[in-house]
Amino acid sequence: MKHVLMYVLGLFMVAGGINHFVNPRVYVRMMPPYLPWHGPLVFWSGVAEVLLGVGLLVPGTRTVSAWGLIALFVAIFPANLQMALQPERFRKIPRPLLWARLPLQGVLILWAWWYTQAAGT
Repeated sequence: MKHVLMYVLGLFMVAGGINHFVNPRVYVRMMPPYLPWHGPLVFWSGVAEVLLGVGLLVPGTRTVSAWGLIALFVAIFPANLQMALQPERFRKIPRPLLWARLPLQGVLILWAWWYTQAAGT
């Protein structure tokens, strides 16, 4: 089961990263105003999601990719908070779902942490 869930997380990250390139305006709207370079940050976070998602599936890079995913989930938390604080910018998403994204970051962090252990993965 752990192995199957690793593929689910890896593919989820790759798909999410690709979506940064397909729908960048959505991600730019999520960016907190205090952060500079919204476009480049969206681009590079998409690159990171794709690379770390693929890296999670490669035994030789799994552990470092899992740690990278943890760092990425922490780094994107302000964007998820920004969404919850400005629901008028995301009218197609119900407000409770905007707030549900915040604890989901913790779940994703724990999920990635599961793969930081080199043995048995």
